[in-house]
Amino acid sequence: MVDTSDEWIRQRTGISERRIAEDDVATSDLCIHAARWAIKNAHIDPLDIEMILVATVTPDRFFPSTACYVQKGIGAKNAAAMDISAACAGFLYGLDLADGLIRSGRYNTILVVGGEIFNKIVDWNDRNTCVLFGDGAGAAVVQATDESKGILASYIGSDGDYADEAIDQKLDKIQMNGREVFKLGVRLMPEAAQRVLRQANVSVEDIDLLIPHQANLRIIEAVGDRLGMPREKVYINVDKYGNTSAATVIIALDEAIREGRAKPGDLLLLVTFGAGLTWGSTLLRL
Repeated sequence: MVDTSDEWIRQRTGISERRIAEDDVATSDLCIHAARWAIKNAHIDPLDIEMILVATVTPDRFFPSTACYVQKGIGAKNAAAMDISAACAGFLYGLDLADGLIRSGRYNTILVVGGEIFNKIVDWNDRNTCVLFGDGAGAAVVQATDESKGILASYIGSDGDYADEAIDQKLDKIQMNGREVFKLGVRLMPEAAQRVLRQANVSVEDIDLLIPHQANLRIIEAVGDRLGMPREKVYINVDKYGNTSAATVIIALDEAIREGRAKPGDLLLLVTFGAGLTWGSTLLRL
């Protein structure tokens, strides 16, 4: 379809395979599937959920929100539901909001979901973007706890001055200024990570695993290097899924736990950035 090759894609992006949703699959379908797994793993009843936050820039429709479809799909009738549009930073935006709402005392159980079907907005004739994105979803149940674990520090930020420079929607397809995205990503993600480390009075050496946004391998490695993280402490799965936007960090976190790379008691540093520009970082203890 474009002038490229498997070797070129692997060398330039680190991506060797991706998942592409079928035409009759909606973003909410992926989110519902992920949400059900999260609910099962959290051992809760869907009726216990008080808020559903779905991070996505590929909603089923402009309205109603994808979160409302998720609410219906999982039977969470007691929950308020809304979408978050913060591109690739969306899931950490959702975690930050959930953390604040729970700390306020108004909510006890919040479902945060990141889900995208990017293949519907990718220009398959644009070699710079069509090789990057995949479809996927992940979800987490966030609850109040008296234990010294969970979210220890969180930070989100944005800069609208870069709204048109990093990624732009032309008609219904995405276009990306790849060089600008690389420079901004390798600067902003380490800065966001350092900010939450300072908030929690924690050093990089204390981190057991860094889970960065899975944009491409070069950005991931550059962020790890700038933070001084050994490669073995940087989680990478972009090779299997590509860039799933708002879903990358939660998919990676789930896989890291399943693989035993992230264990109870471990200190994890999540960091991401996306169009807007938007960025964020979360420090949590399992």
